[in-house]
Amino acid sequence: MQRTLSDRDQAVIWHPYTQMQTAPAPIGIVRGEGARLYDEQGACYIDATSSWWVNIHGHAHPHITTRLAAQAAQLQHCIFAGYTHEPAVALAEQLLPLLPGEQRKVFYSDNGSTAVEVALKMAIQYHANGRDDVAPPRRRLLAFRNAYHGDTFGAMSVSERSVFTKAFDSYLFDVSFLDLPTMENIGRLCDEVDQLAGDTAAFIFEPLLQGAAGMLVYQAAALDLLLKHCRGKGILLIADEIFTGFGRTGKDFAMQHLQTAPDVICLSKGLTGGAIALGVTTCAQHIYDAFLSENKLKTLFHGHSFTANPLACTAALASLELFREPACRQQRQRVSEAHAQFAGWLNNCPSVKNVRQLGTLLAFDVITAGPDTYTNELAAAIHRFFRARKVMLRPLGNTIYILPPYCITNEELEVVYDSVRDFLRETGN
Repeated sequence: MQRTLSDRDQAVIWHPYTQMQTAPAPIGIVRGEGARLYDEQGACYIDATSSWWVNIHGHAHPHITTRLAAQAAQLQHCIFAGYTHEPAVALAEQLLPLLPGEQRKVFYSDNGSTAVEVALKMAIQYHANGRDDVAPPRRRLLAFRNAYHGDTFGAMSVSERSVFTKAFDSYLFDVSFLDLPTMENIGRLCDEVDQLAGDTAAFIFEPLLQGAAGMLVYQAAALDLLLKHCRGKGILLIADEIFTGFGRTGKDFAMQHLQTAPDVICLSKGLTGGAIALGVTTCAQHIYDAFLSENKLKTLFHGHSFTANPLACTAALASLELFREPACRQQRQRVSEAHAQFAGWLNNCPSVKNVRQLGTLLAFDVITAGPDTYTNELAAAIHRFFRARKVMLRPLGNTIYILPPYCITNEELEVVYDSVRDFLRETGN
């Protein structure tokens, strides 16, 4: 008997964020089209979370795949130190004008965590490069409580100490954490910043939406006040738009909900439409200028073997072309409106709390006896239920969220919504 893809996987693969001893066998996916994925038995699953938030245009989009095939026949990779190529230059040329603020330079890496690492190193060395012997060093970093910025060590350090970091907490550098801003606590937060400002290099934040923390949405007006205060203290502003970028929050980028512009922006996930891994860290001109020197020690000594991979840059260019089309904006608006209507039903469900929507994200918490955390025992039951219904939803503890590709049809959305209704009814909720 021929072994299935799932069987073969279990013999050789270690999956992320997975307790391999107790997890159900993985589903072997063989192809994708639009918002649908197909397993090796031919069953169809609706991808209601965009495969970890990356797939904005749908799977195997013909425009992206055609561009990738042409690029693969021309140039697949080239060292990016001392050499360059058309996809990398063209992507930077087209991406920078779309970004909020005055972003002027692109530094390529290969995923979201590394984009954050680059941003942190830029910020710390920016102050070091410009420091005279009198000024105190700026080494402190600020972040929000409940933050998640990735799984490499710098990214973990600026993330909340949690289940994701517990085994490594003693290895992480100290960071000062702030509460999410509200109009009620903004005065206190500004006072905290004042106390820390003298040696603080940068403040890194997920604008308006903390993803892995449980899809926590917070106020744009209060964030704007906090960012303006930080800027007045000489603190660099790093916007982690890895998740929120490319239309997820209702605008093209979450920082466009604010007046204050960031000094540095981190991008990944939707950057290539989910086709290939790619990370980008962009910066304003004054950041870049601080590294220009005859002194080689002021160089940003950072890089990756696959920096600016031509295939990844080509996928990002193709994705950007689709993103700029009016049809994409219309798709995002349609998904947002459908979410808003379903949110009305959820708000009348007695076992649901904290229903929130921002752009194409809809999230809510299922009321349980357990804590509202990633380790809530309800998560396993939620995962099993939706797998059986052929809907790809991966909960964050007892938080269920729907974040589909923009191309999802109204009919597919209704299947997702109906499956949520059935879960709440069949589990007594």
